[in-house]
Amino acid sequence: MIKVIYEDNHLLVVEKPVNILSQGDDTNDKDMVNLLKSYVKEKYNKPGNVFIGLLHRLDRPVGGVMVFAKTSKAASRLSEQVRNKTFKKTYRAVIHGNMKKGEDTLKDYLYKNKKTNMVSVVNKAHKDAKDAELSYKTLDSKQGFSLVQIDLKTGRPHQIRVQFASRKHPLVGDQRYAQDINKVGQQICLWSYKIEINHPTTKEKMEFVCEPPNEYPWDIF
Repeated sequence: MIKVIYEDNHLLVVEKPVNILSQGDDTNDKDMVNLLKSYVKEKYNKPGNVFIGLLHRLDRPVGGVMVFAKTSKAASRLSEQVRNKTFKKTYRAVIHGNMKKGEDTLKDYLYKNKKTNMVSVVNKAHKDAKDAELSYKTLDSKQGFSLVQIDLKTGRPHQIRVQFASRKHPLVGDQRYAQDINKVGQQICLWSYKIEINHPTTKEKMEFVCEPPNEYPWDIF
């Protein structure tokens, strides 16, 4: 059962459970778009196809708040906000260790190897390099871990995971970029915490917050 945070005629804001795809792929595993189409179809007894507009993605193991459009007009206006960066995404993560600075902006160039689905930090001159930027603030540090809040400036694949791992402070539970220190089967500690948008029709500023799960290691903070 998907937890609905907010819903009106244009928007559907939900908590994405961990390990569910944002959008269907060739695995045919459950994905948010199809789950929400079924939800709308059943709730409103809608015949035929239901429109659900995907505006942004979360990596499969990552949970938290996601905003979807229920009309093509809303999808187009919200996609414009994504492009002009007024669609603001804030994440929380638990990392190993403690960053040198309590808050800072991280800037890198990233390259995604499509064959291995791995992302790495590369030189600016790399022909497929994409700029990546985020700001973070350390909220607390305990037991060798830190809770950080992240303001994502660019939405590159695996960006948060790679930028912290490249500085020797990988995310707790990240199997892909910190296999040497995380145990197999651990859940990655990355959460979509807050999204701020302007409503696609009323233009009202809206903010949606979704707290991380009350389980280890989130619950030590």
